[in-house]
Amino acid sequence: MNQLDALKQFTTVVADTGDFKQLAQFQPQDATTNPSLILKAVQKPEYLPLLKDTVAAHGNEAMDAQIDRLLVRFGCEILASIPGRVSTEVDARLSFDTAATVARAKRIMALYEAQGVKRERVLIKIASTWEGIQAAAELEREGIRTNLTLLFSFAQAVACGDAKVQLISPFVGRIYDWYKKSAGAAWVEADNAHANDPGVKSVRAIYNHYKRHGIATEVMGASFRNVGQITALAGCDLLTIAPELLAQLGASTEPLTQALSASAALQLDLPEVHHTEASFRFAMNEDAMATEKLAEGIRAFCVDAVKLEALMH
Repeated sequence: MNQLDALKQFTTVVADTGDFKQLAQFQPQDATTNPSLILKAVQKPEYLPLLKDTVAAHGNEAMDAQIDRLLVRFGCEILASIPGRVSTEVDARLSFDTAATVARAKRIMALYEAQGVKRERVLIKIASTWEGIQAAAELEREGIRTNLTLLFSFAQAVACGDAKVQLISPFVGRIYDWYKKSAGAAWVEADNAHANDPGVKSVRAIYNHYKRHGIATEVMGASFRNVGQITALAGCDLLTIAPELLAQLGASTEPLTQALSASAALQLDLPEVHHTEASFRFAMNEDAMATEKLAEGIRAFCVDAVKLEALMH
């Protein structure tokens, strides 16, 4: 058995791509997209017609409406190739506007429903700012499921649990990147690999907290740099993995064991934690890594959103 098949015994495997023509070979349950992945996809000749068709049919609409239509078009193509859910992202420029995020999420969902897609098959991706988490809480109460992304800290995960969001995407690789860069020449890769990887440790702490306290929010590790980070989180609810790393897992027959389990988490002595807006903001301020990576992630998605709009002209 290869590592990908072994991983699927413990964890729901999700493909992290806008390149839906690649999906069949890995047979993921779900798929996730973001503005950067869609931008990458539409620059390939086989996906350019989706962009051109969207502009031809809806070029008279406002640009934000055209972008949402393009994202939903990709989402529908992806859903035709997988049995589960697709995640579609709200414009990152709305990351600090609760009301605008709610409105945009509802419009994206309405576009999916107009294509005959049921709500259960769509997760609306929202950045894990305080405002984004409050928007998600409101959407969840109205039956729209959310995926809280750009999640780097325990505080963000706690607030998402309190908001009863469907799923969170803690970013393993970007946490690793920050600590590696911060350590500079003092970084020893072997000492920070697998279970000791700072990104892996962050997800493990969140997973154990959720399971120990009966929080139903799903944990989906994201943003991986290497296969070791993935295998060290075998047993996590879901893992969203780029096609290159899915291929590496599929090509490896190294043994893979379960690293996380809900039953083990129940035995742990972990305090219950909740956050008010003030305590959340203070916890984020105390966490330089999470503060920097959240801001950087939002900025990068905004840049790619602008590039995507430029291609639509």
